[in-house]
Amino acid sequence: MPEKLIRHSGNYRKLLSYQKTEVIYEMTFYFCHTYLKLGDRTIDQMVQAARSGKQNIVEGCAASATSAKTEIKLLNVAKASLQELLEDYIDYLRTRNHRQWEKESQEWVAMRKLGREHNDAAFFMEICRTRPPETIANMAIILIMQADYLLYKQLERLEKDFVENGDFSEKMARIRREQRGV
Repeated sequence: MPEKLIRHSGNYRKLLSYQKTEVIYEMTFYFCHTYLKLGDRTIDQMVQAARSGKQNIVEGCAASATSAKTEIKLLNVAKASLQELLEDYIDYLRTRNHRQWEKESQEWVAMRKLGREHNDAAFFMEICRTRPPETIANMAIILIMQADYLLYKQLERLEKDFVENGDFSEKMARIRREQRGV
């Protein structure tokens, strides 16, 4: 069967990275509008960083049909946006003298486990509505770290695929040569 020029874009909703960033976005929206003061610029910045993390995965998947380069760039933008959001949550805890969960603490371990087992926003939002802001911030920190790892693994896979198969231009030339029998 001849190689297809334009590959079918993946279903971003099936990606664990997307599912995780959807949770992060909903948690961040809730957190900012519930616990930060109206008019605080941080609200817009945090919500936008969370949204950017999620939306750049969507846009990267859409671009993947013809541009591995664009897909890789957009996934990296998603990672960068999540890093910005991570710093905002860390700043929130530090500036209010709240404890950031230590690596391997009981809370940290429990939340990592929840983050590995669940990727649905409704599950986490139910928890958020019954927890204080410092707990939600710590939960978000762990989910952001998990999303960052998932995006890193995705980028590694895309790099491997690019090295093995080339980019869209190379694929066009290869298919054209095959059609001509060259």
